[in-house]
Amino acid sequence: MNKGIIALAFGGLAIGMTEFTMMGILPDIAKDLHIEIPTAAHLIALYALGVVVGAPTLVLFTGKYPPKKVLLFLMLLFFIFNGLFSIAPGQFLISLSRFMAGLPHGAFFGVGSVVAAKLAPKGKEAQAISIMFTGMTIANLAGVPLGTYLGHHYSWRLTYGIISILGLVTFAAIYAWMPKIEASKGNNIFNQLSFFNKKIAWLLMAIIAIGTGGLFAWISYIAPLATKVSGVPADRVPLIMILIGVGMFFGNLIGGKLADSISPTKAAIASFSAMALCLVMVYFVSPLGWTAYPLAFITGLVSFTIGSPTQLMLIRASKDSATLAAAGGQAAFNLGNTLGAFLGGIPITMGLAYNTPSLVGVGMASIGALLTLLYLKVYDNKR
Repeated sequence: MNKGIIALAFGGLAIGMTEFTMMGILPDIAKDLHIEIPTAAHLIALYALGVVVGAPTLVLFTGKYPPKKVLLFLMLLFFIFNGLFSIAPGQFLISLSRFMAGLPHGAFFGVGSVVAAKLAPKGKEAQAISIMFTGMTIANLAGVPLGTYLGHHYSWRLTYGIISILGLVTFAAIYAWMPKIEASKGNNIFNQLSFFNKKIAWLLMAIIAIGTGGLFAWISYIAPLATKVSGVPADRVPLIMILIGVGMFFGNLIGGKLADSISPTKAAIASFSAMALCLVMVYFVSPLGWTAYPLAFITGLVSFTIGSPTQLMLIRASKDSATLAAAGGQAAFNLGNTLGAFLGGIPITMGLAYNTPSLVGVGMASIGALLTLLYLKVYDNKR
């Protein structure tokens, strides 16, 4: 396996921890800051907003530089702002640093997706991208549960201090293992932006933003769902996160292989449809306590099959704008994070149970499947 792709997987590990650990320790952060859980969930939205802002901005202004230098710069930003988040004394600085920590996320995966596809053997591009995302799934498998444990029993600040250090580890791995790749000669701002003059670009953004919102409507409230609806003891939440991580690990690899086998678009339709079905199950059976464990694994597996197919859809549709398109996909993914967390929180603020956000997720995943079907009929069939 190419060591450059392994270095990208290290970045996926660090980014996966900073994004998803927040869901597991949300009640602990809310308690420490003396705020309600839905208010603390704004930190999820702020990070996602940082991704949305940073993905296109950083890609556009670093496009003339070689990918290796760009990736090193992005992980340096990751280290600085996650470190600041871990030590920020007041709610304003905590919120600001959380937003800033999201800036390099989308750009890293945007540049990384294109680099992984270039380093992959022909016909294995989606699987190479899935290996990069494997770092994120390993984060959910091991890093997030560990971070949740530390945040629950010691301090969430300790958790994010460790996450910040992982940024330096990734920096070193990229410096040592990433091969030199020349910057694309046509990779200027105007060529990159040209993709977003087309309807296909905005349809793909809508597919990702709305469809993946189904995942975040569920996982943003996974801790209170497990404890308040399923009756899982608080010290078992890390186990729930481990099961989600195991599911995401296998789901990510399945998604890559499926995209290379039947086409990325058809794989995405299958993924969104299965996600909607899983979230229906979550709503109806989560009050049965023992179901929390298998549901965590199954829903994590199904939901994370979507990453590689959608990234490859963007890369193939964008041609000369592949880096910005892939980064835009990450921005849309995190817009889905924001939408899912916000819309999923509405029924909670109305006094409904913590399993009702999954119904919001059903609607969002279903819309994602329908929009992808439209994409298949209008665009994919013309190729």
